[in-house]
Amino acid sequence: VQLVESGGGWVQAGGYLRLSCEASGSGFRLATMGWYRQAPGKDREVVATITTGGGTNYADSVKGRFTISRENAENTAYLQMNSLKPEDTAVYYCNARFNSILNFWGQGTQVTVSS
Repeated sequence: VQLVESGGGWVQAGGYLRLSCEASGSGFRLATMGWYRQAPGKDREVVATITTGGGTNYADSVKGRFTISRENAENTAYLQMNSLKPEDTAVYYCNARFNSILNFWGQGTQVTVSS
């Protein structure tokens, strides 16, 4: 499975971006999809996940502002990010997890939020 993120960029505080993660290969619908981020000097952290059944979880810092979704017919996961804050600045990574062994990452996309 290969994952390709897109949609990152620069935005002013209060703005919005929509990230996309397109997966190649088969079995997308069988994976829990997630978005993670890593800011300079910090560890990678989970932002949001969505299960095969559509159940979602969010980091407390993004609840009410970000929405994760998936379109299995398009092999694509999305992260809608609204009301962006400077502290959301990071490289955002897409993740596809089938089990504890089969775990795939995208190359990352930069999101920069200016104050």
